[in-house]
Amino acid sequence: MTQPTVDTVRYTIIDSTLGRILLTSDGDHLTGLYLDDFDRILQRLGKTSGAKPIGDDELGLFAAAGDQLAEYLAGTRTAFDLPLAPTGTEFQRDVWQALTTIPYGTTAGYGELAAWIDRPTAARAVGAANGRNPISIIVPCHRVIGANGALTGYAWGEEKKRRLLDLEAGH
Repeated sequence: MTQPTVDTVRYTIIDSTLGRILLTSDGDHLTGLYLDDFDRILQRLGKTSGAKPIGDDELGLFAAAGDQLAEYLAGTRTAFDLPLAPTGTEFQRDVWQALTTIPYGTTAGYGELAAWIDRPTAARAVGAANGRNPISIIVPCHRVIGANGALTGYAWGEEKKRRLLDLEAGH
């Protein structure tokens, strides 16, 4: 994972079995996958990048992401192969990278993730970084659960988190 390479925000909205999905890119990397609140997200991304978001339904990366997401949601894909560049601090990117190592169909706790990135006392900070993951599903923040095994917060709602975990558990 790297930081986005340019101050460009391209986007498209695709349909899926999970509902509509907003994908964002810098033109070379996927920078975001959002499941709700698209107008607010695009407005925020425009402010932070300094560039007006541009709709781009023809970007090949979006087609590849859409295909891979459809396969994942159909239960035929367990890993993604897309260039990613989420915007965040070094610590956040370390957490997001660790999320990609949680195997399909399994879960991990915040404390486990903290230990994986050599920050064993940073479980709360890991939780905050997890909650700011801009590339949902592909960077699988839904696989993180509370220490007691409870589903903890998911930016897109507990119902969607449960659907994703059930999908993975069924395969």
